[in-house]
Amino acid sequence: MRVAIPSNAPGGLEAKRSEHFGHCDIFTVVNLDGKAVTGVETVDNAGHEAGGCLVPVKILQDAKVDAIVVAGMGARPMMGFSQAGITVYYADPNRILDVGLAVENLTAGNLPIMRSDQACTGSGNCQH
Repeated sequence: MRVAIPSNAPGGLEAKRSEHFGHCDIFTVVNLDGKAVTGVETVDNAGHEAGGCLVPVKILQDAKVDAIVVAGMGARPMMGFSQAGITVYYADPNRILDVGLAVENLTAGNLPIMRSDQACTGSGNCQH
């Protein structure tokens, strides 16, 4: 499984998880074989300015990512990830502060799949 975690630069397992997936500096992509980390790489993010909130979806689809771990996102990219076959997992932004913790909680089965009713509605008071 290849899992992307929006990260602050320079990325990696020790990197802080980015508060806003679409505006993150970089995506840390972790290769997993069951619970074992078999590789870590980074994928540059183009951000919203380069074509809207679906740009990260395309970037991660091209990187052959199977899942993404976020603290939230809008309905449009959530639908885009679903259409691309990329599972979106929710990580509590107050508890899962870095990439390593996100991976640890994902492999332990502690991160739920994000539901469509959890998507940000654009009011500005959500984490994504």
